[in-house]
Amino acid sequence: MKVIAFYLPQYYAFPENDKWWGKGFTEWTNVRKSKPLYKGHYQPTVPLNENYYTLDNPDVMKWQADLAKKYGVYGFCFYHYWFGEDRMLMEKPTEMFLKHKEIDFPFCLSWANHNWSRTWVGGDKDILMDMRYGDEKEWDKHFEYLLDYFNDSRYIKIDGNPAFVIYKPDDIPCLKPMLAFFDKKAKENGFNGITILSQAPIYDSSVIKQMDYVIEYEPNYTRFTVWKDKAINKNTLRLKMDLLKVAIRNRIKKITNGKLFKVNTYDYDAIWNSILKTPIKSKKTIAGAFVNCDITPRRQDRAVIYKGATPEKFGEYMKKLVKKVEEQGNQQMIFVSAWNEWGEGMYLEPDEKNKYGYLEGIRDAVK
Repeated sequence: MKVIAFYLPQYYAFPENDKWWGKGFTEWTNVRKSKPLYKGHYQPTVPLNENYYTLDNPDVMKWQADLAKKYGVYGFCFYHYWFGEDRMLMEKPTEMFLKHKEIDFPFCLSWANHNWSRTWVGGDKDILMDMRYGDEKEWDKHFEYLLDYFNDSRYIKIDGNPAFVIYKPDDIPCLKPMLAFFDKKAKENGFNGITILSQAPIYDSSVIKQMDYVIEYEPNYTRFTVWKDKAINKNTLRLKMDLLKVAIRNRIKKITNGKLFKVNTYDYDAIWNSILKTPIKSKKTIAGAFVNCDITPRRQDRAVIYKGATPEKFGEYMKKLVKKVEEQGNQQMIFVSAWNEWGEGMYLEPDEKNKYGYLEGIRDAVK
């Protein structure tokens, strides 16, 4: 079983963040200043031994790769921020990883094709850097940049071709011709083609048909897609109602210092039980998992929190998910959210509270 963890490269200072958020800003800035919203709320989260690393050091990435390998993680899926017209963000860590061949660890890329904005959720308000897809000239530049990664011996292949994840393919107006161009370029460069995977939940069947694989990106896949499933049957309807009841029951509204804040909390066990009960849809489906989710560091009074997570629960759920994928999956592969999304509470890396508990859950599940 190949467990691949999504990986966020925003742990080093760069000029755009200095300009937009203040000198020296990194993902750790929000993590450090986070405050608990209710009794027993684990905030701020603290990395084990206060290891607030920076990703401008190849030794850090080697440590991460060695740690991941030790605990059964197969590879990383690095977020790739290409905005078109020679504009990129957070490319330095992956470029450094590519350069340092001694970091012996499989990887692939997920194109985070959303606007970069102050909302932290890819919305359209107060856009700092917008997506520009362009035409064949732009696509050629993008592919040529990607080719160095695709040609690396560590790059993850699916069906013999480089696996390229697109976060929101349904946002790309030129999706069909662009994918055809990428496939043609891949064949011109010695591959049989390129394997395209979608990440964020998509509901347009015409877009899904253009994907080679659809990742059940959790917990969003279950939280949103199950609710939107039009194929109403007893099982689907029960999942919808269970999740809806959880959402309503756990909504937090209170006034603090004269300010109203609204936090939606979801039951960790309900989401995981839904993941495990819902059959894998088709041969195009690749299973997803999530460690935990708590977006308090990024959004504070507008946070979304999944309550009830523990390393022990995660380990048991992962064992069941591995068995499910072994029995139902076309690809023996699980994408996990995430390796180091500390700002969203999704991280396998060790922290002061849970130590190596979540990594041990991965190890025991794939052992």
